Amino acid sequence: MSKQLQRAGDRLRVALVTGACSGIGRALALRLGSLGYELILVSNRPAELAAAAQEIGAAHSVAVHTIASDLARPEAAEELYQSVLGKDLQVDILVSNAGFFFFGEAVDAALPRANAMLQLHVVTPSLLCTCFGRDMRERGRGHVLIVSSISAWRDFPGISYYGASKKYLRGFARSLRSEMGVYGVNVTCLAPGPTATNLYDPEVVPVKRAKRLGIMMDAATVAEAGLRAMFAGRAEHIPGLLARAMTLLSVLVPQWAIDLLRRRAPWLPKRGGSP
Repeated sequence: MSKQLQRAGDRLRVALVTGACSGIGRALALRLGSLGYELILVSNRPAELAAAAQEIGAAHSVAVHTIASDLARPEAAEELYQSVLGKDLQVDILVSNAGFFFFGEAVDAALPRANAMLQLHVVTPSLLCTCFGRDMRERGRGHVLIVSSISAWRDFPGISYYGASKKYLRGFARSLRSEMGVYGVNVTCLAPGPTATNLYDPEVVPVKRAKRLGIMMDAATVAEAGLRAMFAGRAEHIPGLLARAMTLLSVLVPQWAIDLLRRRAPWLPKRGGSP
């Protein structure tokens, strides 16, 4: 991907990043800060959010605003939009990244947890794109980067809520891209594979070892690839050869093999305890 990263200037000056205090979101914010963008960082963890803002501001001498908000609430998108307006800021780059993960059968999911995932992965990103997208359309410029996942390419047991919500984000990004492109606004979908972040429980997933073995990518590498794809105007991007190979393989695997895996997998319950 040869396209150079675009530094902040008169046309693009302010970037908003959700889920910005850790993982890919923090890496995206750091990289945008290094390019001179004034930042609006959003997270539901005030202490970590303040620490990230201080680090980025000190490292790159850019203005960093923080908004502590639980984006899994129905009213969160409108509140966030109004908060940004109250700061007299115009968002030129919207990065919708906030998310979380849980594993297990859909019927075993705690209802509040399932509802929070749908709000955070589906409702809030969509409404944020509507609110900030209107302003970008009126100005005739801007970028939207929507973080999905390679799980959007194939449905697997155990990630019913997560995979389906990420598939929604991919489809939404593609439709939004067609709608906004005629106004000069770019929409890119970033679909990472396994990435070494706190999305995974380290007691269950050996994140550090997976990163050493190259199974999981570094968050900074994913962020760099995502921003390059966005500034290049690409529709979607899967960072890393391994992640792209995993995606292709998942598409090619027949459904009977997935069903067999579900019946044999030790990490999901079996009826009556039998395989």
